Amino acid sequence: MPKGSNVPVPAPAVRVELGWGSGAGVPDADASALLLASSGKVRSDADFVFYNQPAHSSGAVRYEGKQRSDGGVRDVLTVDLARVEPAIERVVVAASADGGTFGRIPGLYIRVLDAASGAELARYDSADATVETAFVLGELYRRQGAWKFRAVGQGYGSGLEGLATDYGITVDEPQQRTPAAAPPAPEPVRLAKVTLTKDAPSVSLTKQGGTSGGMRVNLNWQTRKQFKGWGAKLGRAVAMHADLDLDLCALYELTDGRKGVVQALGNAFGALHQPPYMLLDGDDRTGAVDSGENLTINLDHIKDFRRIVIFVTIYEGARSFADLNATVTLMPQHGAPVDFSLDECTVPSTVCALALLTNNGGDLVVQREARYLVPERGVSPQRTIDHAYGWGMNWTPGRK
Repeated sequence: MPKGSNVPVPAPAVRVELGWGSGAGVPDADASALLLASSGKVRSDADFVFYNQPAHSSGAVRYEGKQRSDGGVRDVLTVDLARVEPAIERVVVAASADGGTFGRIPGLYIRVLDAASGAELARYDSADATVETAFVLGELYRRQGAWKFRAVGQGYGSGLEGLATDYGITVDEPQQRTPAAAPPAPEPVRLAKVTLTKDAPSVSLTKQGGTSGGMRVNLNWQTRKQFKGWGAKLGRAVAMHADLDLDLCALYELTDGRKGVVQALGNAFGALHQPPYMLLDGDDRTGAVDSGENLTINLDHIKDFRRIVIFVTIYEGARSFADLNATVTLMPQHGAPVDFSLDECTVPSTVCALALLTNNGGDLVVQREARYLVPERGVSPQRTIDHAYGWGMNWTPGRK
């Protein structure tokens, strides 16, 4: 659809995809949504939904995260139009570039899909971005009791901060001098994101402000393009199937000495408000669930944790991680989100240690592991992780 045009949205709930091409030198980007009142601005910072504030209090808008595949990236939001509060007239969908401008991001587009059927309701391809570092691609808006979508295509050279300020969001500014004492004010939305790499593999959640509330650990994956036969072009034999089932799991050790595992196998989903203070929200057996698999850790109980290993196993559908693209994101309720990618497997691994969380005197430190392990014959993936990190637990076979 052309820029400035609009179309009806005949669905009670929609999935909004922002997509672009990936490659060497292409900046990353992050989707966001702003819920606007009749004033054209947000009512408060709570009406800003993005990676560090992934759900609106009404439940109407959620940030679901990125999905990466060969040659492209999709960042996904979901909007339950039936739950949008009456005071909200528009839901603006935007993106901010990280490490470059939108002129360097090829194939930028926005799609609106029926959340139930997956049918495409609208698509706008942007081709005129240049020096902008934030971009409004489109908006959902009310018109005579119904919802419509408009292709906007408006850029900001001042980044996410400029866009957010334009719509009434309070953002952090560099501190120039110590201000005089003043009454406490609501803490501004944190916009910084921490990406862990081989060269910078760890971060302190405490120093990032992640000391309380829930922290959602998200695993999202996609299979790469498959070749016929034994995958000679990849130089390895990997049998992949449509019924791929990855399991997000965690080994925990509490300060009172208790040890255990949280996983779908054996229905050991955990508990959030009693030991082990972490909860697996379900079992995505296909990778088709938009939000992937999620583990929530109760950071109000940091003092009760000694260490946690978050790991993923292949339950069925693949022989190794060699042909999977995955993104791990840790989203504390307070503080900056932490993410890293898994795309480096070169061994026939069926279990990967994702991250190690350790309590260092009340400071919870996240260490990127991305450690692919190859179980010995007859040894389960869980026992393999146990041996690698010295948990010393007794294991028995289990099923879902």
